[in-house]
Amino acid sequence: MNYGQIIYTDVANGIGCRTSFFVSGCTHHCKGCFNEMTWDFNYGEPYTKDIENEIVESLKPDYINGLTILGGEPMEVVNQKEVRPLLERIKKEVPKATIWIYSGYTWEELTDPNNKRCHGEDTDAILSMLDVLVDGEFILDKKDLMLRFRGSSNQRVIDVQETLKSGNIVLSKYNDRDESRKA
Repeated sequence: MNYGQIIYTDVANGIGCRTSFFVSGCTHHCKGCFNEMTWDFNYGEPYTKDIENEIVESLKPDYINGLTILGGEPMEVVNQKEVRPLLERIKKEVPKATIWIYSGYTWEELTDPNNKRCHGEDTDAILSMLDVLVDGEFILDKKDLMLRFRGSSNQRVIDVQETLKSGNIVLSKYNDRDESRKA
């Protein structure tokens, strides 16, 4: 897996101060995507053990709330092979860190074992470690700058742990509009 960028003190892609990790590779190719260069699976730099160590260490300070993984598409099956061990390590070494993933795949697609485009042997384990999943492709015609943590109104900010407990999608309290952005 390659990655395009790591932002070690990001406040835009989740609650609090976070590390944001932009993986490379995406087959969605959403019109109006803010990060088109990461569609290419070969874009950026190779993800290595040294990079993994840097990410894990970056999560340890008290002022860091957690990790956000975006892209590209972290839930492409080929990317899941590297994402899963990273998340397992974080859960073990930095259990206070919250984990968010942005995916163009919907919850329904990711949890459908017959959907081989995005559901592989690592998918369920990854989902079990998430706090928040922002799901759904970006749709330019549904772009809404007033939304928190998402770009278009079809996307959802899902509370993954509550969703897994209830068996039904539970939207996060962060799935609202940001009224503070009004002029």
